[in-house]
Amino acid sequence: MSDILFRGGRAFLSADAFAEAVLVRDGRIAAVGTESDVARRAAPGHETVDLGGGLLTPGFTDSHVHPVQAGLERAKCDLAEVYGLPEYLERIGAYARANPGHEWIDGGGWDMAAFPGGLPHRSQLDFLDRPVYLIQRDHHAAWVNTRALERAGITRDTPDPADGRIERDADGTPSGVLHEGAMDLVGLLTPRPTARDLTDALLEAQAHLFSQGITGWQDAIVGSYAGSDDQLPTYVAAAASGKLMARVVGALWWDRTRGAEQIPELVERRASAEGLERFRATSVKIMQDGITENFTAAVIEPYCRCGGTGLSYVEPALLNGHVAELDRHGFQVHFHAIGERAVREALDSFTGTDPANRHHIAHLQIIEPSDVPRFAALGVTANLQPLWATHHAQMDELTIPFLGDERSSWQYPFADLQRAGARFCAGSDWPVSNADPVQGMHVAVNRTEPGGSVHADYPTAQTPFLPGQSLDLATALTAYTAGSAWINHDDDAGTIIPGNRADLVVLDRDPFTEPQADIWRTEVAMTFVGGEQVYQR
Repeated sequence: MSDILFRGGRAFLSADAFAEAVLVRDGRIAAVGTESDVARRAAPGHETVDLGGGLLTPGFTDSHVHPVQAGLERAKCDLAEVYGLPEYLERIGAYARANPGHEWIDGGGWDMAAFPGGLPHRSQLDFLDRPVYLIQRDHHAAWVNTRALERAGITRDTPDPADGRIERDADGTPSGVLHEGAMDLVGLLTPRPTARDLTDALLEAQAHLFSQGITGWQDAIVGSYAGSDDQLPTYVAAAASGKLMARVVGALWWDRTRGAEQIPELVERRASAEGLERFRATSVKIMQDGITENFTAAVIEPYCRCGGTGLSYVEPALLNGHVAELDRHGFQVHFHAIGERAVREALDSFTGTDPANRHHIAHLQIIEPSDVPRFAALGVTANLQPLWATHHAQMDELTIPFLGDERSSWQYPFADLQRAGARFCAGSDWPVSNADPVQGMHVAVNRTEPGGSVHADYPTAQTPFLPGQSLDLATALTAYTAGSAWINHDDDAGTIIPGNRADLVVLDRDPFTEPQADIWRTEVAMTFVGGEQVYQR
């Protein structure tokens, strides 16, 4: 592998440090500094990459993402790129016509905010002659038609599962929306992907993530959840064959219907991936609550207008023991926590654990202010999904009215966490939202919708959402690079320093020299993994 000299722009080193040039040799950073000094150290016949005034950054690591599921959805009835009932029905109908032999119409990507009260209805899909199962964009609900309900035997007499809810019409008839654990009542009946389907989905997703500058990630569910299939064999095979080029940590799924008896199984699953260069299964994902929009996020005081305090999927008295045992086995624990009670329960469970395991809590939509300093005190990393911290229909119509003014002001408190000394990593939750880290950085800095998003024209989308919680660009970029690499225990990545792996991204402009409101316009021009180019725009 020949030397590669990056020149003609700037390289991001840290919040207050940039370099003129970077030299890569044998897949690692060999030199960083002025162009004249670095160029003198390049071997004869070296390759030169002209940054064209753009910015060289470390490769992005997505700390919470679902690539295999995303790849599967992109191959099915994908609604993620359109918005609104007419657009959804047009795309669903076109998919059905193009696939007359499919027994089911399945896919996903619909947005709650496109429907009154956040709820579509089975009747809207009853024009199809086949059962339909469409996962909500955030994967916490499914929209089904009457045929699907009949196929599953779901009637007005079917009880809600302990970890979910069947949405119902006024007379008790299932309406066609299944929340959380109720999704499995239909989802498990849909056709299962083959091993080839799962591998193709992973490779499709990898190519897309490379195009976004993402060179590594943490898959936030490696296991079977809500009708999904276990991706562990897919990752192991892809890593063993060399098809997996990104560097990945799998977060093994904690089955919330079981208890500590599953820990030996998790240890065995982790061992099945040992010795692989590009994949490790060293994290465990615990989903502690749901989401605010369907009132399953665990909150302390009842929701306004509708009452209830959401769901804690793992009983807190048991959670503490489970997390302590996982910690003793050297697992990193990766929490999903949306509501302030779930965040508190997760923090409580980390008391006395080993910070060296690098535990983290993802999403963090609502944090009660007294819990903010506990992240730094406990050595727990705040795993941010910044793209959600804006005024859009789901926030303004389906969230704020049910949280109330005070609790709404506790949402996505990035700046408060920073002032309190919390460590950050960052991710997208793709396919729940756009995988592009630059869009997430735009929101972290501006707290407004980036241009081009399906919500960009919403009346308040360009009104900053709690602007006092904004981060500066360097902090946001560091969360997606050094912060997320650290959470994956990739200690020789995430920063551009000699000796580190040459996982690098070339941006088509330098967002530090552009207007803050235009960060979203920045695009990835090239992506390198270990000095090997894996994407070029």
